[in-house]
Amino acid sequence: MRGGRSVSILLAVLASGCASTSAAPWQSLADTAQWRSVGAATLDARWQASDGELALTAAGGGDITSVGTYGDFELEMEWRLPAGGNSGLFYRAVDAEPVWARAVEYQLLDDREAEDRIIPSHRAGAVYDLIAPSRDVLCAINEYNHARIVACGPRVEHWLNGVRVATYDLDSDDWKRRVAGSKFAGQADFAKARRGHLALQDHGNAVYLRGMRIRALAKDCRPASL
Repeated sequence: MRGGRSVSILLAVLASGCASTSAAPWQSLADTAQWRSVGAATLDARWQASDGELALTAAGGGDITSVGTYGDFELEMEWRLPAGGNSGLFYRAVDAEPVWARAVEYQLLDDREAEDRIIPSHRAGAVYDLIAPSRDVLCAINEYNHARIVACGPRVEHWLNGVRVATYDLDSDDWKRRVAGSKFAGQADFAKARRGHLALQDHGNAVYLRGMRIRALAKDCRPASL
């Protein structure tokens, strides 16, 4: 990102912290030791790490899952895709294929050229196929975007470039209606786990993620607002 925008995004992120200040130290997720291919003990070589950046260098590397599991957490990362690119970050995921059938996805997308941009709930920052981002704040294709997820019990926030673009409550009637009207309607285990792995998607193109980190939040945590 350009310098001025990076500063403004950082200030917005700091200002939007959780109501609870009780949190574990940040843990980096930017190296391959923290990841493995879904359902496997090792990581496909097409997923590589260098200088704090984790990248899928070529299609065919498959989806990957974190070694660790997380319940209530705050996650931050910067990401970019090639023109027309598509990917996603899943959380509270089960280590089994297909990952999407059980876990909620933070959508990563080039909203300018990707085919999936036609559906609002498939755009960058969306709760995939469930909640469209409230604003278009995506950076230019050659710049990194800043993603943030805050998950506190049933309540979750998606942030993109310093803007909260989506929120939901897993226990709400609104959430249940959205799931019933989505591609997940027939998936009995979708979004049922309150603790699980992170997972990254191979959607047929390169993906670049840098500065990815996570920290556990206290059980009494709350998003800044919902």
